[in-house]
Amino acid sequence: MRAGGRATGEVDPRTLEMLVCPITKTRLSLTEDRSELVSVVARYAFPIRNGVPLLVLDAARKVTEEEIATLR
Repeated sequence: MRAGGRATGEVDPRTLEMLVCPITKTRLSLTEDRSELVSVVARYAFPIRNGVPLLVLDAARKVTEEEIATLR
């Protein structure tokens, strides 16, 4: 299924530009597989489910230094 030229599970790129880490208020990085938004500063990855970023600590997972290095 597609809506507005995007698959319905994808987050609008303009929305991604406006989102910040709920902990540090710094920019988030999208993972290569587009399934998570990562806060490099806080070292947390926030999942994207059905096109909706879950920017709450309960849904986040800690990321390793190796994972952070792949984003840079």
